Amino acid sequence: MTAPALRRPRQPLWVPGLSVAGGTGALLGAALVAGFVLAGLHAGHVAWGQLLGTSTWYPTGDLYGAGAMLYGTAVVSLVALGLAVPVGWSAAVSLHEHLPDGAGRRLRSGVELLAAVPSIVYGLVGIALVRPLVAQVGNVPGGDSLLAAGLVLAVMVLPTVVAVSVDALAAVPDGVREAAASLGLTRSEVVRSAVLPLARRGMVGAVLLALARALGETIAVFLVIGRADRNVPSPSHLLSSLVEPGQTLTTKLGGPEPVLAAAVGPHRAALCALAVLLLVTVAVVTALGAGRRGAATAARGRRRGGARRARTARDRVARTVRAVAVALPLALVAGILGVLVGRGHIALRPSFWTTPSVGASSGGVRDQVLGTLELVAATAVLALPLGAGLGLLLGEYAPARLRRWLRTATLTLGGVPTIVLGLAGYAVFSLALGWGKSWLAGALVLTVVVVPVVALSTATRLDQLDSERRAAADALGLTRAQVVRSVLLPHARPAVLTGLLLGLARAAGETAPLLFTATVFAGAASFPRGVVQSPVESLPTHVFSLAQDAADPAAVDAAWGSALLLVILVGLLLLTALPLRRRMERG
Repeated sequence: MTAPALRRPRQPLWVPGLSVAGGTGALLGAALVAGFVLAGLHAGHVAWGQLLGTSTWYPTGDLYGAGAMLYGTAVVSLVALGLAVPVGWSAAVSLHEHLPDGAGRRLRSGVELLAAVPSIVYGLVGIALVRPLVAQVGNVPGGDSLLAAGLVLAVMVLPTVVAVSVDALAAVPDGVREAAASLGLTRSEVVRSAVLPLARRGMVGAVLLALARALGETIAVFLVIGRADRNVPSPSHLLSSLVEPGQTLTTKLGGPEPVLAAAVGPHRAALCALAVLLLVTVAVVTALGAGRRGAATAARGRRRGGARRARTARDRVARTVRAVAVALPLALVAGILGVLVGRGHIALRPSFWTTPSVGASSGGVRDQVLGTLELVAATAVLALPLGAGLGLLLGEYAPARLRRWLRTATLTLGGVPTIVLGLAGYAVFSLALGWGKSWLAGALVLTVVVVPVVALSTATRLDQLDSERRAAADALGLTRAQVVRSVLLPHARPAVLTGLLLGLARAAGETAPLLFTATVFAGAASFPRGVVQSPVESLPTHVFSLAQDAADPAAVDAAWGSALLLVILVGLLLLTALPLRRRMERG
């Protein structure tokens, strides 16, 4: 009597379907942005020569010159990078090359807290601290200026420079350090002569990614730059223009014009042309930055001459510089938190959390908290399967030749300025589909923000899978879908959850995309019913509205309290994600 044949496990059809859904979702997100831009460009004639070559923006006279906006974007970005890059590079070298591993990881987490602060909070800090400083130093009424915007952006991009530079240094093999040390070089000379030449490519990539972050920022710059359409200054007035109000591409797109010009041909076409300039610049910079991440393949350590006393003196100076570079971002974190707690202590009262707002600035923020949580929850439901599926596509299903290109494209999608996403969502969901302000429109736009974070985190985790585990699964005769379900997904689960929490932390603090698609300042139901004309209130847009009413002390107090509450919410998401990331790092 023959033994019954073993039945093969059923093929998990949902596994490849998940990957297809993730890829389709990414394509739809890209199509949302591309469709908005192309439709806008076809709404009227764009005089590209006039747009790029002149600086007069006067829609009434059909004059659309973007020179002043391009100048403002360039100046603000250069100021930010000029301050953030030397500090970030020095801090990265100290954290990875000179501090013990445990202390370096803890201090790096402290520096990365700067990235967790929502941009609206940076804008509020800029209004309260940076604008008065510029007003006093530059003798500028109010302090709104390109310099103020650059100072705020410098703090915002600093954690990007540090994090990516540390990754570049970590990619340098330890054998390089050991070989250089065997030549009798000091620790600083090992780093300078052997490690930095190998890590230079990745550290330049950190600068490019920080530049992409600076180019796409809207809300923080919007609150401190003054938003003045001026002419490009003459060479003799370049320095003085730093302390004058200005305009950038993102602040122009974040103003009222895009909404007012939604149905007007040439004006709408010119605004969409600005969006094209912004998108192309950010995409190119992001792709170049992604391509440069990692270490070079070869470098030689060389012994530096000079007396031992001179070498010791140089090392002492370098050590002091590195200590200051690490202390500065940590001091910024402590300072921002101190200002938030000192000025936003109203958020420590339970009644502020549980009572609805009354009028312009009275009462609490119950409905804003509920609206923020509703948007985050809806985004999580949409982004979790799509992000995991796209991660499987990037790390498993895509052909090897396409994987690097697809990852760069995913990173570029994640770098699309959120103001452009908000305008695209407004054009498609609010106008074309007739939803008006809708919580679902806001969640869909935020999903485009979160999915690339989840996908890239998942794909990176899949790359770290031990080849022996994969070989063992193949030896059992499992199909690809069964391997994904039984081996890859359990292995990638911490990365999926970590990427989701990190993405949601960013989404919870987003302001620009919600202003056009989902939120109102007051009057929304606590729990929206339906989709059409179903707006919500949220903490970021609440802070944004209150921050522009600096003449009302009650509004200022409510803004700081709401900002502290928003930081607490984002911090809780990040505190949940950090243990998962440590688990991933331990493998």
